[in-house]
Amino acid sequence: MIKPHKLVVIGLGHVGSYVLADAMKTELFGEIVAIDADVAVAHGEALDQFQATGVHSMASISVRAGGYEECADADVIIVAAGPSMVSGEGEEKPDRASLAPHNAKVIREVMTGITAHTREAIIILITNPLDSMVYVAENEFDYPAGKIFGTGTMLDSARLRRIVADRAGVSPLSVQGYMMGEHGLSAFPVLSHVTIAGMSLEEFGLPMDPEDVATAVVDAAYEVFNHKGWTNAGVAQSAIAMARAVLLDERIILPACTTLRGEYGLHDVALSVPTLIGAGGALQRYCPTLNEWERAALERSAAAIKETTAKIAPQPDDYRR
Repeated sequence: MIKPHKLVVIGLGHVGSYVLADAMKTELFGEIVAIDADVAVAHGEALDQFQATGVHSMASISVRAGGYEECADADVIIVAAGPSMVSGEGEEKPDRASLAPHNAKVIREVMTGITAHTREAIIILITNPLDSMVYVAENEFDYPAGKIFGTGTMLDSARLRRIVADRAGVSPLSVQGYMMGEHGLSAFPVLSHVTIAGMSLEEFGLPMDPEDVATAVVDAAYEVFNHKGWTNAGVAQSAIAMARAVLLDERIILPACTTLRGEYGLHDVALSVPTLIGAGGALQRYCPTLNEWERAALERSAAAIKETTAKIAPQPDDYRR
């Protein structure tokens, strides 16, 4: 008997609801289940999408609200639980890191619920501060290696390509490149590996200052946040792109967030590097050669993430698997 792909979306706030809507349109999933601490919200979002399947342009997908038992036979679980960003003080930019104490509790509750029913599903995390949340999920619950990863700098990289494309006057489809490190203030562009139609920035005639580009990418996020109060479209698309890579075994290299195990000499820190994504999840990390500026930026980013993660070390009252 053919089994349709099953997706579970955990957390139906601004981001999770957008993930659900995007997932409905991909037609990759025959079954989608929404889980939220607020049962009414999960029911409402699922029912809204279920009713939309009556529109002729939509696929007839089974979509409903449910509990963690629905994770038992899920192929992919996307976790967007918890608030995604808080406002900064005065002139300061909002920093996702301030969410760590609250969202660490959320992720521990979510992972406890998931692991009570499965250790087979691929888990894609969106919850901020992403890098620290991935570290908690990967390292406290004995989940199979590679089956948990975060959207990482997927969205940061999309913003980078948009910025480069706009400055070059070309489509972002012609731009290859990525951000590495933290999904946050210390994310950095790897300009030494950015290309336009296979040409380096210098060869194309568009030399760029990495500090300027790093600031522009970070500012792009906060321009959205400052106007609408959150960001959700790009990161939802990023999560769905990763889910597609898993389901179709695309073996595409994306800047996913996982815990490093010695890459660049770094241990016990989760951050984004180019990662092979396929049917088994995060299959392999790659370490492109970094120039002096990029290597220093990586060290700064790793230090910032470690500082945040250290503040949410498990306490005796935390439930751990």
